[in-house]
Amino acid sequence: MIRKPSAGDVAKLAWFKSSYSSSSNGEDCVEIATAPDLVHVRDSKNVEGPRLGFSPQVWRDFIAYAHARG
Repeated sequence: MIRKPSAGDVAKLAWFKSSYSSSSNGEDCVEIATAPDLVHVRDSKNVEGPRLGFSPQVWRDFIAYAHARG
């Protein structure tokens, strides 16, 4: 995980809801935005709140692990 107050111009990121976010309330989702050097993750209920940033390799490892766990 990368902890930087600003990792590029996050205002220009194109956010999309994760296909793994499923709840009875469609607004409770994880949103993802990709940049060349960082994958950004945020809570859709708090778009101005904190974000997590992962290197692309760490994100790929996480997705592979999630797929393997089913």
